[in-house]
This record gives sequence, structure tokens and C-alpha cells, in this order.
Amino acid sequence: MTNQLSDSDRPGHFRNTAYVINKSRAYFDAAYAAGLMGVQARSTTGRAFALGTGPLDSRPQTVDFVRCSYLGLDNHPLVIACAIEAIHAHRSLHWSCARTRLNFDLLAELEETLSEMFRARVLAFSTVMLANLGAMPLLTSGELTNGRKPVVVFDRNAHISLSYHKPVVADETQVRTIAHNDMDALEALCQRHPAIAYVCDGVYSMGGNAPIQDLRRLQERYGLFLYIDDAHGISLFGGEGQGFARYQLPEELGERTIIAASLGKGFGASGGMLMLGTAHQEALFRRYAIPHAFSAAPNLAAVGAALGSCRIHRSAELNERQTRLTRRIELFDRLIATAEHGNALPIRMITTGSEADGIALARELLDAGFYTSVIFFPTVAQGRAGIRICITADHEVRDIERLCSCISRMRLGESDKC
Repeated sequence: MTNQLSDSDRPGHFRNTAYVINKSRAYFDAAYAAGLMGVQARSTTGRAFALGTGPLDSRPQTVDFVRCSYLGLDNHPLVIACAIEAIHAHRSLHWSCARTRLNFDLLAELEETLSEMFRARVLAFSTVMLANLGAMPLLTSGELTNGRKPVVVFDRNAHISLSYHKPVVADETQVRTIAHNDMDALEALCQRHPAIAYVCDGVYSMGGNAPIQDLRRLQERYGLFLYIDDAHGISLFGGEGQGFARYQLPEELGERTIIAASLGKGFGASGGMLMLGTAHQEALFRRYAIPHAFSAAPNLAAVGAALGSCRIHRSAELNERQTRLTRRIELFDRLIATAEHGNALPIRMITTGSEADGIALARELLDAGFYTSVIFFPTVAQGRAGIRICITADHEVRDIERLCSCISRMRLGESDKC
């Protein structure tokens, strides 16, 4: 590891939109032309869907390895039924007012239930992006760090829903970006500055995870404030689905950790949430987090679906689905070697390097009946393209075996045998 910081806080260095567009336009054009992006479909059963539009019986049936519903809860009958029941209960989908004025009673029930499950003070939002948008200005204000504005340090691989807010953060305090999981660089900053807030993912969307126990040690030694977006880790670990990050943290979240998470990935519903540790933080966010104070709440279908998922999370079915997911990840790893081989997370990357090769591989897999995510700049670095595979508890064993067989044959130039 190196102690060298990977960028500076000079003005004008947090946005490079024109550069990104110019460098990636050709990749997007090729992926859309190949029918790999902007795809229309209709869900059928499990992880299958009918590709395209028109009469269902005329569409090719495709197995989806794109969606991040890692436990297969997004089409669970209870989740769907509870979404519908919530709409009927209020005879409405949406109340058009800010949450500082009027709230659904079912939303209060949801936040109370999530707070019990995750041993935190939970606020629900329409998306994780909005949760992060509301949190970043408060993180920089000093209100969460005893009145002292922290230097905010971003992991280089932090999700765009986090790193997008760097200019807002930089308007109030210093911003640094360090190499991925570079604990030496982070500790060096902790030694030089009295208040540091570290912004990272729990489980990274392109594979891998934050070193939670190393971060805890820095927190105990230096008072490091942790802001962890565990959108891809929620529900996968813990007796009630506390998630990758929360599961590894103390019983009490405390005043120096906030976890953002999704209600629409492993959780199987829709929306986002923040796990807060203190009453002071909750009051602050309910009054001053922009999406909470000036925007509408998650709609009732999302709230009802999340309440349905809570019921599953508090039943024996959660462990059954977690176990089934683990077995499918292990199966994939026995058949295909990847950089993520052996970890307990459901994201696997097949690296091609060349963007053209990544698009070609994803198209060949789609022709064989498997829809995967082709990944290229700016999602990953230039020259690091490939495909992302999301494994779920709902995938049939035979589909994983056939997908892996196709990938192996394509690597050997035998795609016609898939």
C-alpha cells in the first residue's frame, strides 16, 4: 500500500463529464447497437424473462444475470401482495408533500420495523441516491463530528451515487480520494487531521468489499467517522438481514457510523434507507436532509413491498434463501475462476480487457439465452471491460451450470457449442 494520495482538492477537479462522454460514447453506441442496453422485457418466473415486446409466446425466454435481487425477493408473492394492499389501504399511491408535513402511517411502521431489525434509527428514502444526497451536506457540516468539519475521504471505487457529491462536499470542507481500500493512506490522513470522515461501499458493485474490521480499528484509534453505502450487501448476512457492514459492527451503531442501504436489491422491494446511531442524528436528518425536508416520501407500493419483505426477513425463509444463495455462489466458483473466487458475495466479473471483446461476449451469451451486464468505462477503468454476473438464490442450478459452460467454451472459441 502507498501513502500517496491519488488526487487533490483543487477546484474544478471533481467533474469531468465532457471527458467521460467523449471517451465512452463509442462503447455505449456499440452496446446499444448490439441490443445489450436499454432492453425491454417482461418477467415470467424466477430469474427468467421474455425478451423484447409483442406477444409473450413469440418472445425468446432469457435467464437474467443482471438484476441485483440476490435473494430472489423482488417477485416474491408476499412482497407483491403487500405492495397492492398498501395502495388499497390508503386508496392512493403517493402524497405530494414533503415529509416534514405529512407522512403515511405505514411508512412510520416501516421505519420502526427496520430500526428494530437493524438496531439503528432508520429513515427510508425513495432511492439510495437520494439518501446519499441528503447525507453528504450534513456529513461535511461538522454537525456529525462535534462541530469540527471533517476532511472527507472517498475510496476511489466508491459508487457514483457517493462520488457524484464531491463538489457539494468540497464547497464546505477538504475532499481527498485514496486508492481502493488503501488503509495506510487513510491512517496517514487520520494522523494528520483531527476529524476524518471516510466514504466507501460495503460491498462494491463491481465486486469486492470494504475491510470493515480494519476500518473499525481506525475508528477506535482515531475517532474516524464511517459513511458506508452497503446497497449490495443488505439482506445477505445476519439473522434478520443486517447486511455485510452492519453485521460486522457493534450492537450499538454509535455516533460515528452511518450506513446507507438499498431496499431494492437483496431486500427485494424498492427505495433506500439510512441507518443512524443517535437521536441527535435522526432529528438532524429529518429536518435538514434535502430529500426528507423538500421532497416526497417513497410511494405506497414501495412501502408496502418493504413491509412484506420485513416479514420474510423475520422468518426462517430468510436463512433458507441466504443458504441457497451461498450454494449457488460456491457452484459458480467451482466452474469458473474469477478475481472474486472464494468470497461470499454474489457478484462475479469476467474481465475481457477490450471493450469490443466485452460487448462481443455479452452478445454471444444473450444469443445463448443469458442476459449479463457488459461493463466498460466509466463504470470501470479504460481497458478493464468485461461482463458482470449477479448470482441469486432464485437461479436454477442447471442455468448456472449452462452459463458457466458457455463462458468456458467462448473463452476457447467454441461459442457455437453453447
